[in-house]
Amino acid sequence: MSTRFLGRLRVVEFTEYGTGNMYIDNVTRTLRDDLQTTLHTGSKVAIAASCFSIYAFQELKKQLSAIDELRFIFTSPSFVKEKEDKKKREFYIPRLNRERDLYGSEFEIKLRNELSLKTVAKECAEWIRQKNVSFRSLQKRGGMPMATIVDDTAYMPVNGFTTIELGCERGDNIATFITKLDAPQTRKLLAQFDEIWKDKKLLQDVTSQVLDNISNAYKENAPEFIYFMTLYNVFREFLDDISEDVLPNEATGFKQSVVWNKLYNFQRDAALAIINKLEKYNGCILADSVGLGKTFTALSVIKYYESRNKNVLVLCPKKLENNWNTYRNNYRDNPLAQDRLRYDVLFHTDLSRDKGQSNGIDLEHINWGNYDLVVIDESHNFRNGGNVTTDRDGNVRENRYARLMNRVMRAGVKTKVLMLSATPVNNRFADLQNQLALAYEGDDAQIDDKLDTDKPINQIFAQAQKAFKDWSDLSQGDRTTARLLEMLSFDFFELLDSLTIARSRKHIEQYYDTADIGKFPERLAPVSRRPQLTDLPNAVKFQDIYEAVTNLNLAIYSPSIFIQPSKLDKYLTPAELEEFGKGARGARNGRESGIRRLMSINLLKRLESSVHSFRETLNRVRAYIATTIDAINEFEAILAKKRIGEPEDNQAGKKVKNFDFSEILDFDEQEDPVFVGRRGAEIDLADMDYVSWRKWLASDLDSLDNLLLMLKDISPEHDSKLQMLIGDIRDKFEHPINNGNRKVIIFTAFSDTAKYIYDNIAEPIRERGMNTAIVTGDTVRSTLKLPRNERLDFNKVLTLFSPVSKSKDALYPNLNAEIDVLVATDCISEGQNLQDCDYLVNYDIHWNPVRIIQRFGRIDRIGSRNAQIQLVNYWPDMELDEYINLKGRVEARMSAGILAAGGEDNPITPEEQEDLEYRRSQLQRLHNEVIDIEDMNTGVSIMDLGLNEFRLDLLEYMKQNHDIEHTPSGLHAVVPATESNPPGVIFILKNRNPEFNIDRRNRLHPFYLVYISSPIRNEELGMRNGEAMRNYELGMRNEDGTSIPNSSLHIPNSEPIPHSSLHIPNSEPIPHSSLVIDHLHPKELLDCMRKLCRGKSEPVADLCRQFNSETLDGQRMDEYSKLLGDAISSLIQVKDQSDLGAFLDGDADPFGNKIKGLDDFELICFLIIK
Repeated sequence: MSTRFLGRLRVVEFTEYGTGNMYIDNVTRTLRDDLQTTLHTGSKVAIAASCFSIYAFQELKKQLSAIDELRFIFTSPSFVKEKEDKKKREFYIPRLNRERDLYGSEFEIKLRNELSLKTVAKECAEWIRQKNVSFRSLQKRGGMPMATIVDDTAYMPVNGFTTIELGCERGDNIATFITKLDAPQTRKLLAQFDEIWKDKKLLQDVTSQVLDNISNAYKENAPEFIYFMTLYNVFREFLDDISEDVLPNEATGFKQSVVWNKLYNFQRDAALAIINKLEKYNGCILADSVGLGKTFTALSVIKYYESRNKNVLVLCPKKLENNWNTYRNNYRDNPLAQDRLRYDVLFHTDLSRDKGQSNGIDLEHINWGNYDLVVIDESHNFRNGGNVTTDRDGNVRENRYARLMNRVMRAGVKTKVLMLSATPVNNRFADLQNQLALAYEGDDAQIDDKLDTDKPINQIFAQAQKAFKDWSDLSQGDRTTARLLEMLSFDFFELLDSLTIARSRKHIEQYYDTADIGKFPERLAPVSRRPQLTDLPNAVKFQDIYEAVTNLNLAIYSPSIFIQPSKLDKYLTPAELEEFGKGARGARNGRESGIRRLMSINLLKRLESSVHSFRETLNRVRAYIATTIDAINEFEAILAKKRIGEPEDNQAGKKVKNFDFSEILDFDEQEDPVFVGRRGAEIDLADMDYVSWRKWLASDLDSLDNLLLMLKDISPEHDSKLQMLIGDIRDKFEHPINNGNRKVIIFTAFSDTAKYIYDNIAEPIRERGMNTAIVTGDTVRSTLKLPRNERLDFNKVLTLFSPVSKSKDALYPNLNAEIDVLVATDCISEGQNLQDCDYLVNYDIHWNPVRIIQRFGRIDRIGSRNAQIQLVNYWPDMELDEYINLKGRVEARMSAGILAAGGEDNPITPEEQEDLEYRRSQLQRLHNEVIDIEDMNTGVSIMDLGLNEFRLDLLEYMKQNHDIEHTPSGLHAVVPATESNPPGVIFILKNRNPEFNIDRRNRLHPFYLVYISSPIRNEELGMRNGEAMRNYELGMRNEDGTSIPNSSLHIPNSEPIPHSSLHIPNSEPIPHSSLVIDHLHPKELLDCMRKLCRGKSEPVADLCRQFNSETLDGQRMDEYSKLLGDAISSLIQVKDQSDLGAFLDGDADPFGNKIKGLDDFELICFLIIK
C-alpha cells in the first residue's frame, strides 16, 4: 500500500490485497456478470471513473433500477465550467472525448449504430431523475483511484463506466485485470471516496450538466442543426485551419474601413477566405457570378494589405480603367475616399509595352517586381499561358502572360495574386492551371508542399484534362455536370477548394440571410424585338446586306499574299522562320486571314448594331482601299516615267500605309492580340504583285459602293430599329414596371451607335422634362444643366443615373437633378452597380452570350429596390437558324489563308459547326429567358466543383458560438419530402479506417454521405424521378428483376453481405430500397441537405409525432436499421467494383484493408425524409 496527496487529502493506493481476492479478466468472467449478482435492491453504489456511458447503464438497467443510491466522480475535469483554454488542445481534446463518452465511447460504435440512442438516453435520463443519482467532477487535473464500490464490494481499477470495462465489448487493451475486493479492504476505500465526495473545493456538482447532455440525445432536433452537425464533422479541419495565423490580422483595423462596412455578409465571408488563401497558398481565384460585387470584395482585400504597408497593383483591361481609378482618386465622387487607397492601376496591354506613359505611370522606369499583391481583373485573359518568341531583329519577345510571370511574380519581393473572373475556365482545365500557376510562380514544388493531395499539381491537372476530354466526347445527353464530377479525382476537388472561391446568385439567394441586403429582383421574361432595316418601300433587307458582305474578300488586310516569293524573307521574322521554316509564309497568311475574319465579323456586328455604324465603317474601309489603290496607281505612274527616262518628281507611293483599326473595333476586339502592338512593317510596292492586289481591291471597292448605295436613303426617320427604340422608351415612361421608376439603360457594342442613339433621343426626352446621358470609352455627355463649378465626368454620370446604389446624397448633396436614360457601350458592362434602373435594352446582341449576361448584371443585382426588372433584346429581322448560318459562312470563308474567287464559300469544319450549334443553343435561350453564366450548358463552371460554400456556411454558424462539439453521434431530424427529394434517409457515416479511402474518389473521406429511399416510395413512384433517383437497385438486378447476389459478380475475395448481419430482432422482410444519391456526389448531397434543412430552426412537430408513433418513440427502428444496412452495402459494392477495376489495371493488392460491413463505420447522424 502506498500514499500520495490530492489537494490536502491523503489518497491510499492499494498495491497489495489480502488473500481470497477474485480477479476478473472479462474473458472467462465479465465484470457485467459479476455486478449483476452483486447489485441488489437497496444497494448503494460509488464509482470513480474517467467517463460514464449510457450503454453501460443499458447493460445493467434492470439491476440499477433497484438500487437506492449512486454517486459518480469524474476523475478528470468533465462538465465543469470552462477553465481550460480551448487552444490548449492537449488538455481540451481529452476532456471533450470524456464528455462525449456519455453517448458511447469509440469502442461502443456498434451499439450506437443500432439506432437505439434515443431510447437508451431517455431511459437513462429518467433513471437519473427518479433515483438518487449524483455526478460530481474533479475541478482540476490530479486524479484519484478509479474504482466501483457496491456496498461492501469494490472493483478496481475500473477506468471507465463503459461496456468495454463491463466486458460486453472489446476495447484496445491487450488484457484486463480487475480485482474484486471485499470487506474490510473496501471500508478504507469507501471512507476515502466519502471524504473526497464532501470536499466542495475539489469537486463540482455536475448532475444537471450530465442530465442535460443525456437529454440532448433524445430531444427532437431541428433539421438545420443536423445540417450543421454534418458540416462540423465533415469540415472540422477547416475550422482548425481558419483559426491559425493565416487568418486576417484584425489589429490592422481593416474592419473599420469604409469599404469593409459597405460589404454584404457574403462579400465579407469571401474577403476573409481570400486573405486566408493568399496567406496560405499565395494565390486565389474569386469566381463569383455576375452581379455579386467581386470588385468591392477585392477592394476590401486591397485595403487589408495596404493597412499592412504592402504595395498593390491592379491589372485590368483598358475598358475597366474607370472602375478601378474611381476608388483610389482623392476626389469628392470617390465613395471610399476616407480609406485612402493608393494601389497602382495598369492595363493588361501594358505588359506588352516597355516605354511610354500609362495611367500616370512611366512604363520605362516602373519596378514591376516591387508589388506585394497583384489583383488581376478578368484573369481569364491570361488562361493561355506563356509564350516566348523572337522579333525580326532577334530580340526575345514575351507575351503578356510570360511578362507577368517573369517581371512581376518571379522578380523582386514575394508577390501574392488575386484573380477575378466569372469565367476562369472556358473549355479546358489548362485555362485554370495557367492562371493558378501565377500563384506558385510556375514552380510546382512551391504548391505541392502546401496542398493536402496525394499527387503533384501537374498530374492532377493532367488527369483532370483527360477526364474532361473523355467527357467532351460523350453524347450530348450523357455530357452532364454530374457525369463530369464522377470522372474527376479527389485531388482535383481538394485543389479547387484550396485555391478558388465561387458562389452563384442562387447560392446567395438561398443560403444567406438577405434581410438587410434585399433580394434579387424578379426577372420578367425577355422581350424580343425584330425590327426591319427600314420602313421605306422596296428597300434593302438584312438578308441582302448579309449576302453582299459575304462577297467581300477584304484583300486589303492580306497584303502578304501578294509579296513576291523572292522578296518574302525580307518581311518574315526570325521567329517565323525558325518555328515554321518553309511554312512561314502560311503562318503569316494565317495571321492576316485572322484579321480578315475579325474585320468581316466586325462589319456584320456593326450592321446588327445600327445602319449608321455600319455605314460609317463602310466609309472608313472604302477610304482605306481607295487610298491604297491610289498609292498603287501613283507607284505605277512613277515606274512608267522611269521606263521612258523622265525624271521622278517624288518618291510617294512606294510603300503601303497601315490601316488604323482603333476607330472600328469594339472593346473586346481592341485587346485582341492580333491587333494590339502588331501594326507590322510597311511593304514596298516594288516587292509585291500589286497588279493582282489592285484587282482584288477594286472588286471590294465596287462592292462597298454598292452597299453604300443600298443604305443611302435610310435616315433616322426611316430607321425602323431606332424608331422602335423611341417607342419602347416612350412606353416605359408611360407604363413603368415599378411605381415611379422611369430609368432606362441602353447598351451597344459600338461608340458610333451610342452617339447615334443619343443624338436622336436626347432632345425629345429633355422636352419631357427628363435627362439623357451617354458614356463610351472616349465620350461623356448629358443634357443636364450643371452649376458652373461642376464638371460632368464618368462617375458623376453613373451616380446621377443610379443615385441610391451609388450613394449620391453623400457624394453630391447639392445636386438635385437625375439622369433618366443612359446610353452606354460595354465600358460599363462590368463592375458597376446600377440597380436603381429596372429596364435594360440590348440595342445589339453581342456575339458572346456572356457579355449579354454581364450587361444585365448591372441592374440584376442583390439589394435592388425594384420588385421586377425587364430585359429587351433587339435582334436582326431574320430567323435564328438563318442568322447563325450566315455568320458561320462568313467566318469560315474568311478563315481561309487564300482569297476565294467569285465569293465561293469554304466548307465549315466540324469544329466550326459545333461552335455554331453552341451559339444557336445559347442565343435561343436568350430569346426565352435570362440566363446565368453558371447555367450555360457547355464549358465548365467551378461552382459545380467546389465545396467552399459549405465551409463558409459552417464558419458563419460557428461564429454564433454554437456548442456543437459536445453533440452526440447518432442524432436525427425529420423533414418533409419534396417532388425532387423522395422519402428516405440521408446517412452521414465515418469510416473507422481513415487511411483507407474505399474507392479512391470520395472527396469527403473518411466521411460518407448516402441518400437512400424508403421502399414505400419505390412502389409508389417506380422509375419516375429519372436521374435524380438514379434508381440504382441495391443488390444488382437481372433483366427479369431478380436480384444478383454479390457472390455471382465474380469479384475476387468478395463475400456476400447478408442483411441479417444487422441482428434486427423480430424483423419482417423489407423490400429493396433504392439509392437516390451515392457517396460519390457529395456536393449534390450537401446541396440537398441544405435545401431540406436550412431555415428549419425548430423541429417539424407533425413529422416528429408521426415518426415517434411509427417507431414507438424510437424503440422499433427496424426499417431504418435496414436502410442503414443497405447504405453500407452500397458503399461495399462500389468498393468491390473499384477493387476489380484496380485488379484488372494491374494493382497487385487492391483487396487489402477489406471493408466488411456496418462495424467499419460510425453513424454520425441521419436525416429522415418523410
